[in-house]
Amino acid sequence: MSNHPLNLGVRFLLELAMIAIFAYWAWNTFDDISKYVLSIVVPLLGSLLWAIFKVEGDGAKPLVAVNGVIRLSIECLLFSAAFLMLRSLQLQQLSMLFATVTVVHYAVSYDRIKWLLKR
Repeated sequence: MSNHPLNLGVRFLLELAMIAIFAYWAWNTFDDISKYVLSIVVPLLGSLLWAIFKVEGDGAKPLVAVNGVIRLSIECLLFSAAFLMLRSLQLQQLSMLFATVTVVHYAVSYDRIKWLLKR
């Protein structure tokens, strides 16, 4: 089910939302010049973590190959960070919506989770 086009679309939208949340959080948390710098740096770091550390055979060739548990941990860390950033901005309903869609996506992608845990 993890390769179903609808599920892949949801995954892509979750990734975009996560990066947008990182930028929004930095913009609303910091002041002065740091607001501008961190609104670029925080999402960039999240994107780099997401793109660099991959499992062999999970999409494009990884720059740094990691095992499935580490990849799953990176994904959980980044999605959890986005959730906590929304909570810190007092956006409880949006954070719950983001968390719910993320958990449902991972539940539907159980075959990918099993595959990652075996790698």
